[in-house]
Amino acid sequence: MEILENIEQWEKQFRENWLAHYQATGQTDWSRYNHPRNGQVPGAPGVKLAESRLMFISSAGGYIADVQEPFDAPNLLGDYTVRTFPSDIDLARLAFEHDHYDHTMIDEDPEVSLPLPLLARMVEEGRIGRLTPSVVSISGYQPNSAEVVREVVPQVVAIAKEEAAEAALLAPM
Repeated sequence: MEILENIEQWEKQFRENWLAHYQATGQTDWSRYNHPRNGQVPGAPGVKLAESRLMFISSAGGYIADVQEPFDAPNLLGDYTVRTFPSDIDLARLAFEHDHYDHTMIDEDPEVSLPLPLLARMVEEGRIGRLTPSVVSISGYQPNSAEVVREVVPQVVAIAKEEAAEAALLAPM
């Protein structure tokens, strides 16, 4: 099953409409954007979380301040790179680079988007088997869905395989 059905057709429409308008005007006109739609939902059989290793994925644009390069938030074409940081990181070490949501709450309390202490408690309580060593962090502003499929998904899957993830939890922004 494809992650994005008819990816070539979707990308052609994206390039001819939204992207062409952006390149001509420098403006993002979301009325021209063709939102991806699948007829079938890709997936896999469920797992018992209490017996599984869970990978947390955040689209809040988090990165380790003064260690990792920030996401290219001002880029209106999106940033399709991936950062990782330890699941047990002190949240005060993180910064968020993402221009497409209000940072007021996450700057005050990063747990609103990265509930890592809660997930750690759930592991202690036996509700989750364990967490992967790393959190996967992306910028959620990625208008080219074909690029997400080609660039972001393989990176995330490689990390999940390397860390033996059996389940994933995506916290979208």
